[in-house]
Parts: sequence; structure tokens; C-alpha cells
Amino acid sequence: MERQVTGAVDAEEGACRLVVGKSLGSLACGVAADRNLAAAWLTPLLTYDQVARSLRRAKAPTLLVGGSADALWDAQVAESLHHDVLEIPSADHALELAEDTVGSVDVLRQVVARLHRFIGSLDH
Repeated sequence: MERQVTGAVDAEEGACRLVVGKSLGSLACGVAADRNLAAAWLTPLLTYDQVARSLRRAKAPTLLVGGSADALWDAQVAESLHHDVLEIPSADHALELAEDTVGSVDVLRQVVARLHRFIGSLDH
């Protein structure tokens, strides 16, 4: 994962300002930390020490989005990192609510709205 993200960032020849990843993509959060790149991580693997350590090193603006029903999300770790955090109550690793299609659509709206605000804040 790190090799793939490094290659993608390098291909931008310095123009990359934001990395966005979902789940396994967060295994490359060290690349964003090392290069001081803003990042948004959807359902990062906060139960993996490598991910938590890399996120602790991140100084650039970082958004973490996860669900309280996701076994790979750790609310205590998320809060300890002092990044922007959106935790969706009862959402699973897919950011969906069990047996609640309409509620899951609302979760998607919340996530997109938070991403929009986060990305907009990077222009300042």
C-alpha cells in the first residue's frame, strides 16, 4: 500500500496536496505523515499499531471518519490523535447502519458534507 501511494504522490510531481484513503489505504498513512500531506481517512485501521503510530506523527490537517460499530475503529485512539474526527454512531466498517437503508444514506450525506468542509478548509 505504501509503495502504491508513494508512486501516486510522486507522479504528481509536488502537486499533491491531499491523500484520501479508505480502510486498507490507511496502511499508507505514514506516507502522508512523512510528506506533511493533508489526509482524509475513511474507516482507518485504528486497531493496527502501525496506523496509530503514523497518525500520531501526522502534523498536516487530517480527518478521520469511522463508525462506532466498526471493530477496526477505536474511538479512544481517534480522540487521542487530536485530528478532526467524525464518528458515526452505530455505523459499521462500510459506514452503513445495519437494517437501516435510509439511515445509511444519511450517513453518506454526513460523510460527504464533512469531507467537503475539510477540503474547503485546506484552501486557507
